[in-house]
Amino acid sequence: MPNIVMYTGDRCPYCARAKRLLETKGVEFEERHIGLSDNSAREALVELTGRRTVPQIIIDDTPIGGWDDLSALDKSGELDTLLGRAA
Repeated sequence: MPNIVMYTGDRCPYCARAKRLLETKGVEFEERHIGLSDNSAREALVELTGRRTVPQIIIDDTPIGGWDDLSALDKSGELDTLLGRAA
């Protein structure tokens, strides 16, 4: 199983979509919540991923992006490969 970390925020519909997709894939992930006014956490997220928006998903220490990126990987079949599943 890959190591998956997802950075999420308050009332974020894209975060909810990303969580649902990963849950339907049957993989475990660590959720790290970032508060709206937590500027230091946002800056750390930028250093880690190059982006300050949530969600941000990291699979095996590789930032893959947010919901749009995760969804595109799923539609192309590449997400299953990243998750170690047969496409």
